[in-house]
Amino acid sequence: MSSPAKRRKKNDYNDSEQPVRGLDYFFAKQKEAAKVVTAPKASKEPMKDAPGPRELDGSPLTDEELARKLQEEWNQEDRIRTAEHSNDLYEDPGKPVTTGTLEIRPEDTANRISNELDPQSAPNLASNLAPPKQNNTLSLQSTTAEEDTISANVPFDQSSLKFDPSQHIPDLQKHWASEGGNATYALLTRCFVLVNGTQSRIKIVDTLVNLLRTIIEGDPESLLPAVWLATNSIAPPYIDLELGLGGSAISKALKKVCGLDNLGLKKLYNKYGDPGDVAFEAKKKQSFTLRKPKPLTIKSVFNSLIKIANSKGHGSVEAKQRIVERLVQDARGAEESRYIVRTLVQHLRIGAVKTTMLIALSRAFLLSRPPNAAFEIRDKKSLSELKKEDLAELYSKNEEIVKACFARRPNYNDLIPTLLDIGVCEELLLRCGLALHIPLRPMLGSITRDLGEMITKLQGRDFSCEFKYDGQRAQVHCDEKGIVTIFSRHLEVMTDKYPDLVSLVPKFRGEGVSSFILEGEVVAIDRESGELKTFQTLANRARKDVVIGSVKIDVCLFTFDLMYLNGEELLDRPFRERRELLRNLFVEIPNHFTWVKSMDATSVDVEAVQLFFKSATEIKCEGIMVKVLDNLPNPELEAQLDAAEDTQPTEPMTPKKKGENSNSKSKTPSTEAEKDVSKPSRRKALLATYEPDKRLDSWLKVKKDYNTSADTLDLIPIGGFHGNGRKAKWWSPILLAVRNAESGTLEAVTKCMSGFTDKFYAANRAKYDKDDPENANVLQTKPTYVEYNGGGGWPDVWFEPQEVWEVAFADITLSPTYTAAIGLVSEERGLSTRFPRFLKVREDKGIEEATEAAELAEMWRKQEGRAPRKEERRVEREDDRE
Repeated sequence: MSSPAKRRKKNDYNDSEQPVRGLDYFFAKQKEAAKVVTAPKASKEPMKDAPGPRELDGSPLTDEELARKLQEEWNQEDRIRTAEHSNDLYEDPGKPVTTGTLEIRPEDTANRISNELDPQSAPNLASNLAPPKQNNTLSLQSTTAEEDTISANVPFDQSSLKFDPSQHIPDLQKHWASEGGNATYALLTRCFVLVNGTQSRIKIVDTLVNLLRTIIEGDPESLLPAVWLATNSIAPPYIDLELGLGGSAISKALKKVCGLDNLGLKKLYNKYGDPGDVAFEAKKKQSFTLRKPKPLTIKSVFNSLIKIANSKGHGSVEAKQRIVERLVQDARGAEESRYIVRTLVQHLRIGAVKTTMLIALSRAFLLSRPPNAAFEIRDKKSLSELKKEDLAELYSKNEEIVKACFARRPNYNDLIPTLLDIGVCEELLLRCGLALHIPLRPMLGSITRDLGEMITKLQGRDFSCEFKYDGQRAQVHCDEKGIVTIFSRHLEVMTDKYPDLVSLVPKFRGEGVSSFILEGEVVAIDRESGELKTFQTLANRARKDVVIGSVKIDVCLFTFDLMYLNGEELLDRPFRERRELLRNLFVEIPNHFTWVKSMDATSVDVEAVQLFFKSATEIKCEGIMVKVLDNLPNPELEAQLDAAEDTQPTEPMTPKKKGENSNSKSKTPSTEAEKDVSKPSRRKALLATYEPDKRLDSWLKVKKDYNTSADTLDLIPIGGFHGNGRKAKWWSPILLAVRNAESGTLEAVTKCMSGFTDKFYAANRAKYDKDDPENANVLQTKPTYVEYNGGGGWPDVWFEPQEVWEVAFADITLSPTYTAAIGLVSEERGLSTRFPRFLKVREDKGIEEATEAAELAEMWRKQEGRAPRKEERRVEREDDRE
């Protein structure tokens, strides 16, 4: 009800001084135009703005007549639009009319119709329509009419020795000209579609090689962003540049651009799981958009991602959202939408990993070069004439150079410009070699399941056994100015996480050391007793902006290798020499900076190695690392192996190459070492050099793993999450729980995604089908009897508890995420498992026979009891002193 003041104001009415305007005023311009119309000239084309019969004799139309005329034109326009939308307009019998634009101006459509045309003959209208005028009026734009058919037809899946970029580049460049000459994103999409459509590694490599060659010769400036986009990243790990996009940003963009509501989007997600596939389906259903898509280029997409990553502070969320919406909107066609969204969620799913890209780059620059470059390339015809072995050797040489460069300096921003300048050659190793404050990729050890396998592999060789500490691998760089950078094994910067280690560098660096790169394990430790703590304890330490005075969890750096010293690389030195330099030139600081505990041995020292392994597991180590000490194998064993092989018959199917001599003791470069390792020969010369980013048998891991633990758990599956990548259509991981016998609840204990077969995944997805409304195995919400705080994310589907699964594990740990046995070992934390692995369904057990929370707590206590307690360790040390 309005207030009295408002009522008085309404009643106080005054006539407006403006005159009342009738239809004559609004139609005055049309009347003036009708007066000056002259008879049209004869023309084969339909007359534009043709006057009606009454306008020809000079008499003006009345308002009513003019209004009726306009109404008829608007009705006619509606009929035309309806006919066009349903594909009922034909220029010729059997030939449909297609148009990319539907104008919403009635006068344009009506004026293109001749007076002689019968308004009711809709099927023949199209032949009488003049070409539409280009104007700035709002129009509905077709989302499919402007797709890049030129890029979509490039045969990237041909053999790289048959594909000729020069046959396609002129047409592509002509097409790119309207976009500033830059390669379009459609070219990259074409490659992604082909790669995603095959499982052949040869086909995948060839497709990438052909894409790279086309860009190298056609638009070299787009090569770097193309490589970043194809490898599903925008910067190396040690540069803090992350997109920081949540799933909500993608969902909002799809709803806004594709016209979806929450229910429609949820149905697509439930059906397909993968955001890219959801975008593909949503884009297919979108017929028109109010804004004409601007073709995306490779550079523009990459630059948009950089803008998203650099958006910080106030208003950054809205800025990121606008960029995401623009990318989704400008994607032409469903496939571009699929890969734009997959790029935004950083899960491209094309099966082209880092190694594949490096191989493709090495081959692409063997065959192609930029227009202004002068480095040598090989003719594809001459390469096709080579024998298969010679071609493989040539490829391998280039691949090793590119891989070695990237392993020492893992940044495409350094590698790609250098390749465009000089191609693949030995100089590349110098220009993209090891550098301070740029992490090299760490060397990796091969996995063995037990000590017996390790002894067999290292028969007759001298090796070192080292404790494998349960900590975080660290790579420490220090230059002449004393500036320190610490990197993780994944090449992420963690200098701010360990300021206490940074402050130690001047103390443990010897007098003759100016610069170095060393590697070790950061382990949580008790400063007073020297007792090692678990990785879970270390994980609770703050990660950023840590102040030394606020450090509550002390750490010790256990070093084991030295890769760079005083400006010189040590990668080609044997491990024994690198270790000696490390221990002689650096100063040990007990419980702060020291060496890994080690023991040198040979394959005959089986009992000593077993005791060493046992002592490692007793102090909470993961196991031991075994490393070859010297480059040369044991000459006595080699002679024995030669004699043994001489007595064996030669197999005709695998003849030796001419001149092959397997007992050569000459030192070979590290690139040859990998070839020897790959040959199925018992006499392979395992070198003791440091090989970045390689997993070789010269380093072996013997871990306390599933096979060393007889304990398993009987757990209850209670929920599933949408899988990613290959597992997108299944539930993976699965949320598992233990049973609390006292309260009757099920307490979440871990997520499991290991040990399942594809067949099991498919059967499990069918059994717990969320889309089936009558499926009794699925619950709509979390049951009240399930205890889970959602710290690890909420399941996409809740299972009706009915099965028991036997699960193996490595360790039981305290966890802030899971609620299993909370209150039994800690008032704030529950228990979880490390590395859970599904073994089988226990069909002989019901859920009332599943592992209880109290049993899990008791298992944890026994596990913790394996290590000597602090008081016991102190007594042992006092006894030693006495």
